Amino acid sequence: MKLVVVSAGLSVPSSTRLLGDRLAAAASAGGGVEVQVVELRDLAVEIAHNLTTGFPGPALDAALSAVAGADGLIVVTPVFSASYSGLFKSFFDVLDRDALAGKPVLVAATGGSARHSLVLEHAMRPLFAYLRAVVVPTGVYAASEDWGAEGLAERIGRAAGELAALMGGAAAGAGRGEGVAVRVGEFEVVPFAEQLAALRAP
Repeated sequence: MKLVVVSAGLSVPSSTRLLGDRLAAAASAGGGVEVQVVELRDLAVEIAHNLTTGFPGPALDAALSAVAGADGLIVVTPVFSASYSGLFKSFFDVLDRDALAGKPVLVAATGGSARHSLVLEHAMRPLFAYLRAVVVPTGVYAASEDWGAEGLAERIGRAAGELAALMGGAAAGAGRGEGVAVRVGEFEVVPFAEQLAALRAP
């Protein structure tokens, strides 16, 4: 299985990238997962050109293909003005609108204050729901004071476990040419096609 991390961190080193790396390590701990990282800071110029011309450059095209071909995504953004960064949003604006349909996605964000933690629910989750992705129940927000404090490692482990479970279910369904229901903690994620078939059944 292939897991792609999309990091919108701007600095080097970046706490956004660090959070993405920790989530990826936890999600791939069981083995059998290839991890690829897409650093949006390196694609900023090509993203801007794509928005104005409609055509991606070579590096952006490779990144878009990697995201579209992934079995699961971890998407991480720094918080600017109480929302995801413009660079983060611009990347998903140029992605094909059907590329994330049915794809498991773990949303995460970093910020200077815990006051911005609701960005996961009021900005990121609606964005990926609109793109028809399957967003894992647990999102991860890391404020400056969270690094090294209790609780972050537990949230990372829980979210990564949910993503790994969904990726495994999606891969099993793909092997049979269909979706399968996956239990994630207290939740059961049932593919839309299966729900629709149940409604149509006599």
